[in-house]
Amino acid sequence: MLEAFRGTAIQLPNRIAMAPMTRGRADDTTGVPHPRTAEYYAQRASAGLIVSEGVWVNQTGKSGPGIPGLATERQAEAWREVTEAVHEKGGRIFAQLWHAGRVGHPGVTGRTPVAPSAVRQAGRIFSAGGWTDTVEPRALGEEEIGEVVRDFAAAARRAVEAGFDGVELHGANGYLIQEFLARNTNLREDRYGGSVAARLAFPLEVVAAVVEQIGAARVALRISPGNPENDVVEDDWKEVYSRLLAELRRYELAYLHVIDAPDVEVLSHLRPLWPGTLVANLRSEEPTSREEGESLVESGLADVVAFGRLFIANPDLPARFALDAPLAQAHHDVYYGARLDGYTDFPAFEPDSAKFACSARS
Repeated sequence: MLEAFRGTAIQLPNRIAMAPMTRGRADDTTGVPHPRTAEYYAQRASAGLIVSEGVWVNQTGKSGPGIPGLATERQAEAWREVTEAVHEKGGRIFAQLWHAGRVGHPGVTGRTPVAPSAVRQAGRIFSAGGWTDTVEPRALGEEEIGEVVRDFAAAARRAVEAGFDGVELHGANGYLIQEFLARNTNLREDRYGGSVAARLAFPLEVVAAVVEQIGAARVALRISPGNPENDVVEDDWKEVYSRLLAELRRYELAYLHVIDAPDVEVLSHLRPLWPGTLVANLRSEEPTSREEGESLVESGLADVVAFGRLFIANPDLPARFALDAPLAQAHHDVYYGARLDGYTDFPAFEPDSAKFACSARS
């Protein structure tokens, strides 16, 4: 057993995490998870840790069709069925709390998206009517920023009441928390923008509020320094995130979840700065392999490695890694959307039938 989360009773049976992955199967009107969501996560309960798909903390923070929320009691009731199913299978699950910031659209929420500053994202966005042009967000007022902080805290409380073992704050991939950190999305001249210290203010307020609600041992943060996703530019990421980690060390968070890419090398810079548990997630065209994960752990760059796409078609991924078994592949068409094929219909590995299939082909 891996005592990965200091200060908690949670122990991990392996160093494999299921990364948060948007699947788009929730009820688009109510934000309630699909009835098969409990089965979907329970099938993958052998992961050392499951991090749920991103869950919006308020309606304006929803980024696309079919994304679930944790802003109402009805949503929390549905998530309770999910956590109970995972726990019955012996698993552990954190809820990823998410506000998409400017990566939203009136066609999804009926509202103008909000951001640190009124800076429009380049490119297009997927809305209820398909791919469409982005819109200019509205800059949050200072009082509104406080409301968003309270929304994160309230969602964290609901998550724990719904049975989640903890929450992961989504501070990566160009969404609201990272938008406050990046200079090209945060043009503010008040206490939330300008200097590095000011740009850190909102993320740190969110962390502090959530910690106050549910305790630091149940709180994690996901970051992606230097990641250009969703038109974010972070040419000063080393300074920004070094300062962020220095501030976060006052809390004994459950873990820090770091997204890295071969051309950025975030882990090698931040690992020495983080004394707590670190979950690594590699960003590349191909899914992270078992060998890549083992290398991260053996080198000391990570304590746990998050795998995403491989978990879609391989619900029993830890067992397949252990057996060096064949890995199934899921077509990109089934990643997102209301369709049910490609959701809970991928079978677990059966050694005897696989061996027979190999013999039949030889």
